[in-house]
Formats: sequence, structure tokens, C-alpha cells
Amino acid sequence: MDFKNTSYIIMGGTTGMGLTAAKALKANGANVLVVGRNPDNCKRAEKVLGQGGLSISGDATVPETIKTAIQMAHNAFGGITGLFHVAGGSGRKWGDGPLDQMTLDGWNKTLELNLTSLMLSNQAMIRYFLEHEKEGIILNMGSVLGFSPSPKYFVTHAYAAAKSAIIGFSKSIAAYYAQHNIRVNVIAPSLFITPMAKRVAEDREILQFLKTKQPLDGGRAGESEDIDNAVLMFLHPDSKFITGQVLSVDGGWTLSEGQYT
Repeated sequence: MDFKNTSYIIMGGTTGMGLTAAKALKANGANVLVVGRNPDNCKRAEKVLGQGGLSISGDATVPETIKTAIQMAHNAFGGITGLFHVAGGSGRKWGDGPLDQMTLDGWNKTLELNLTSLMLSNQAMIRYFLEHEKEGIILNMGSVLGFSPSPKYFVTHAYAAAKSAIIGFSKSIAAYYAQHNIRVNVIAPSLFITPMAKRVAEDREILQFLKTKQPLDGGRAGESEDIDNAVLMFLHPDSKFITGQVLSVDGGWTLSEGQYT
């Protein structure tokens, strides 16, 4: 796909699926600015992306981070085509889990990481498109856990709530801003091996469970590259007749019951 003369911001784009998507966009001719919390990861990402790839370090839950990213991308690239919001994370260490055990800190921190951060980036990007009177693209990262729970191994109720809310939020703003040719869609992956999923990658029982829960391609966990084609499709300027959609990239998760033995 030809992405010449396009430019994108990826919130949470310095590791995992965000960085892989940035590399795919860059390989197809796009300019990309990636945002991440860890300065060292930012430097490594910028080196990997090469010319036409930029990075900044910042917290996605802080409003100034996306504002700075937009200003930097606009100045460097002359304009911004779209946003891919990947930033988020598990709230387990703050107390996310089963509702009867969840802490208020776990609830608040998980929603801040996954939902508030996304609202801030989407809001700033919408304002940019409106200010410059241009059409634009927003792609948000959801999760199958927002609508297809798996209670034995994946029981983080605040995380599920946040990912479910991303769908409603994205559809709502997609409807409202469609008249401005601003498109908003969601990708909902299943279990992928990323830095956030280290716990799962080391659990043989869960990996065995995946053989029937995600039966495609031998029954494996997803790899970051597995979302690239979907990302490129949604973010391409020619996909101008698609908005308010949720695409599961899940290896068959939502179609399969999964066996525990």
C-alpha cells in the first residue's frame, strides 16, 4: 500500500504492536512520530524507524503529551494524516482483578491508563483536524476482553470495562464527526505476546489453553505483526468509506470456547 505524503502519530508506539505498526507504515512510505514513556525505548524506536521517523517521551495520561506530539509532527511533516492510539496497560499491580477483590486504585488507574489517555489523544487529534479543516483518521486499540471475556485466566474487570468503553466512545465520536470526514475505528486483538503480556508468555497452562481458544495458525498467541494489515487498511487515506467499526484480530478467540484441559 502506498502511504507517500502521509504522516501519523502513534501513542504507545515505541514497543510491541505500536512499534511494529510504525515500522509497517514507514516501510510503505509514511512519516511517523511515536510516543512512549521510556526515553530509552524512544531512542531505540527512532533509530529503528530511520529517516522520517521521530519519537518523543511522555505520559499518555498527561494532556500536554499529545499536544506536544501534534505540534512536533505538524512542524516536521507539514501535516498529520492520522492517529493510532495503542497506549494502555494492565492495572493488576494497582489492584485490578475480580470485582470482589478489586481496589479503588486498581479501578481508577486502569481506566486512566486505558480510557482517559485515549480520550485525551482523540480529543486533541479531533481539534487538530477541525482547526485545519481537513479530513482525518483515528484508530483506537481495544481488546476482545471488552466483549468476549475469558474468566478463568483473564479476570481484570476494570480492564474489560475500559476496553468496552473504548468501543462505545469510538462509535459515538465516529458518528458525530463523520460529517467532517473524520473516521474513527477500533482494532480489538486477543492475546498477543507483547511487553504487557509477559505473565502469559511464561504460563504453559495458558499457552495450552490458547491452542483451542485461538485455533488459527496452530493455536498460538498473536505476534505484533499480525495486526499490521488491519492497521494499514484502517489508516490508509483510501479507506474513506469505513468508520465506527470494530475489527477483532484474534486468531478465532471470539468464535471458540477454548478447552481448559
